[in-house]
Amino acid sequence: MSKGTIRKVAGPLVIAEGMRDANMFDVVRVSDQRLIGEIIEIHGDRASIQVYEETSGLGPGEPVESTGAPLSVELGPGLIGSIFDGIQRPLDDIMKASGNSLHRGVEIPALKRDIKWHFVPCVSEGDAVTAGDILGTVQETEIVVHRIMVPNGVNGTVSGISEGDFTVTEHIATVRSSDGEEHAVPLMQKWPVRVGRPYLEKLSPEMPLVTGQRVIDTLFPIAKGGVAAVPGPFGSGKTVVQHQLAKWAEADIVVYIGCGERGNEMTDVLNEFPELKDPKTGYSLMKRTVLIANTSDMPVAAREASIYTGITIAEYFRDMGYSVALMADSTSRWAEALREMSGRLEEMPGEEGYPAYLGSRLAQFYERAGRVRSLGHTPREGALSVIGAVSPPGGDISEPVSQATLRIVKVFWSLDSALAYRRHFPAVNWLTSYSLYVDTMEKWFNSHVHPDWMEQRSRIMRLLQEEAELQEIVKLVGMDALSAPDRLKLEAARSIREDFLHQDAFHEVDTYTPLEKQYTMMKLVLDYYQEAVDALARGVSADKLASLAVRERIGRFKYIPADRMEQEYKDILQVMHKEIQSLEQKEDY
Repeated sequence: MSKGTIRKVAGPLVIAEGMRDANMFDVVRVSDQRLIGEIIEIHGDRASIQVYEETSGLGPGEPVESTGAPLSVELGPGLIGSIFDGIQRPLDDIMKASGNSLHRGVEIPALKRDIKWHFVPCVSEGDAVTAGDILGTVQETEIVVHRIMVPNGVNGTVSGISEGDFTVTEHIATVRSSDGEEHAVPLMQKWPVRVGRPYLEKLSPEMPLVTGQRVIDTLFPIAKGGVAAVPGPFGSGKTVVQHQLAKWAEADIVVYIGCGERGNEMTDVLNEFPELKDPKTGYSLMKRTVLIANTSDMPVAAREASIYTGITIAEYFRDMGYSVALMADSTSRWAEALREMSGRLEEMPGEEGYPAYLGSRLAQFYERAGRVRSLGHTPREGALSVIGAVSPPGGDISEPVSQATLRIVKVFWSLDSALAYRRHFPAVNWLTSYSLYVDTMEKWFNSHVHPDWMEQRSRIMRLLQEEAELQEIVKLVGMDALSAPDRLKLEAARSIREDFLHQDAFHEVDTYTPLEKQYTMMKLVLDYYQEAVDALARGVSADKLASLAVRERIGRFKYIPADRMEQEYKDILQVMHKEIQSLEQKEDY
């Protein structure tokens, strides 16, 4: 254990002397108040420490003590439903200990030590086990079974295991290695946050993470184990999109990181999530959620750590065989924390003052996502999908954080302030967004939803792109210059925008749309367009086809519950045929 003294304090950065025996990324305790920090640079016996708590009042000469261990998180029963800060301190326990204000130097373990969990073994004495094998289970919440795994680096034969009620620090099993050494295994294990958890094999992202958001699932899907970025200016709906994904994405576990978020937005999350009902189980959404709240007024260094804390917890559940969705809101504020620490370290700045290693740090974070086969004799398949919000200043995505993120992620949901001002939500711009997973998931969509899913999607995209070209002509020479077929194209595209892509996050039915209903809605709009084109060829006026009464029912179709969808679809088609036939008869007359 290395002990030194403070030489200089510069905001969250503390320079300490006498730290020759310390290592990079060791956790240290600073001053007599025992503030928690982490070594980020070493020169000889001088260490630069980023302190995760407020440093006002510190001065030269005060003691610094290294713990000799890297910044790690506690992984075990009690994670689900908890609210942590950026370095995994439980905020509810801190409030009970010190009131509403976050006091410095508070030392409270991340997982509660007084709660007993009922452990049920699934292996017996004499069984051979290796790292990643499941020893038994704990029913953590009504909907999450916590699988207790053999810690990394431990393998051998189970020499003892018992069922019963245990705290997270009590030993539930012992494993004898080949050299005869006994390893006691508690319910809890620790893992350094900056090191990705190992796995057996990374799998191809071939299946979608179904979100129930039509613009995402249909046009720009994300794969299970995929990575997506949601950049957008202030007020364009980034946080609401992330809340929707947290509520509705087809994930077993949700990890939500409020990284440098406004306090009131985190308060909304903390108030909303316990009240939200999980659509699959009927229980509160918090029964499968871990929240990491690191608001913008908290110490800036902890903001940098919060991303790693969150993704390490997410990897732990992925290793159990769960599908995990991680929401990071927002990586721009995380990058700002990097920039501030880099400036205080007097490093050579890169573009716009960000450190030169910004791109590699972002890649280290996003590349920890993936669909994997876990370690163990009976490997499990788990997935970790990462959705990161980016807040470019002034909505300019040419800035470094957005550009570095786009070089890494494969899905880009471009939020557009112009759409948001027109009250079109989600404000995802269909002309500038993209998903590079579409081709790899074509087979899945065609086999699991409908054989011509991708064909219908292509037609929808083509109509939207052609509409953009026609709108340029309209701006130059007016609507009258368009031919009748082009006017119909604009009407069909308007129907796609208003009836299909526009989705009300606060409507009990429209907030989530199953894939089968998304396909039916696509088909309904395209059926109208095809029928109108055919009728136009038979001499019916384009204006009359655009003002069919049935279009009101097409627009309201998204509010129809899924169990009445098929009948309503047939009824609308029937009415549409009758109205078009009636128009044709009038033309003939």
